[in-house]
Amino acid sequence: MDEAKKQKCHAIIHSHAVAAAAGNAVPVPGLGVAVDLVTMTTMTMSLCAVFGGNISEEAAKTLAIAALKNTMLKQPIRTLAKELSKLVPGLGQVVAPSIAVVMLEAAGWVLASDLERKFADSTSKDNTKDARSSRPRASTRKNA
Repeated sequence: MDEAKKQKCHAIIHSHAVAAAAGNAVPVPGLGVAVDLVTMTTMTMSLCAVFGGNISEEAAKTLAIAALKNTMLKQPIRTLAKELSKLVPGLGQVVAPSIAVVMLEAAGWVLASDLERKFADSTSKDNTKDARSSRPRASTRKNA
């Protein structure tokens, strides 16, 4: 990933993580997961644009769910702590947003790497196909 794309990804990922943190400050257990999902969906669509792709909202939601699921399964204690901390007044409004930022930053960078790889693969396949179609074909007839 070149430096310009890395900076764009950083801005997208960080701004979405901060937005998710704001949503996770609401002291309602379970609401944080919904906020994280919506935030990851819009983050996915924005990251696709960085790598020259364009996907539907449903495809972005599917990728977001996969990235969040992967992050939550790798960090089950953080996920549980994020939601349970909301049951403690005051503490939940500090702990849950902090954990949300860390989790969404991690999921965002994993997603950015995956998207870069996917769009690089599709671009190289398109270039290979274009190169094949532009080659002159060899004649199979024999001159008599």
